[in-house]
Amino acid sequence: MLLDHKGEERWSARDLQQLMGYDEWRKFDDTISRAAATIEAAGMDPLDHIVGAAKVMETGRWGHTKVKDYRLTRFGAYHVTLAGDGRKPEVAAAKTYFAVKTREAELAAKPDVGSPEGVLALAEQYLAAAKELVTTKQELAIAAPKAGKWDDFLNAEGLCGMTELADLLHTNVRTLTGWLVDIDVFRKQTSRYGGGRNMPRKSYQDAGQFVVKQETKNGFNFPTAYATARGIDLVVDLWEQRPPVA
Repeated sequence: MLLDHKGEERWSARDLQQLMGYDEWRKFDDTISRAAATIEAAGMDPLDHIVGAAKVMETGRWGHTKVKDYRLTRFGAYHVTLAGDGRKPEVAAAKTYFAVKTREAELAAKPDVGSPEGVLALAEQYLAAAKELVTTKQELAIAAPKAGKWDDFLNAEGLCGMTELADLLHTNVRTLTGWLVDIDVFRKQTSRYGGGRNMPRKSYQDAGQFVVKQETKNGFNFPTAYATARGIDLVVDLWEQRPPVA
């Protein structure tokens, strides 16, 4: 966060990208576009809050390079967090931060409490602040991974193989991966030799729920899927929601 010539807060979108847990600028740029569309739909000019800019970033070979950036007001940055991927705990934490800061700014200009109208307005402000803070804290609790819950099933890299995950669910790995294909978490893969390993879809990898590693055995290279602790949460929750077998 930095201050403009008027002393008002301005956020670099590139800095906010890292705080919100986005590895790819392209996806974060899409999030900014959605936030701008929301601001415009509310009857405001997005350029008052989201302005194109450039940022000089360090690179390994040439020392630095100029990349696309935006300068965001606090209001603009808040709307970017609202448009973010709610599955990311970093996004939920950012929502909480901006909700609190926005309310702090609103409450700094307190209504005149010398009149019944002023007292009522102040009470309404505090009630709205309390409701918003409760909501964002609930989102943070939902999005945060359940730390330590699956430690016994994770290897030294913090990953769980599909066989181990199948054991956790009291099934076999073929049934598990076939079911994950059926519910569109995995994609079905076939090789020209027949068979093929079903692999998690990229969206679930990007969300930090699965990892695909290239491994070698008997001179052959092949992809292997692993679930993270967050991925185990997802699979277990979905498995428990399956309709009962007739």
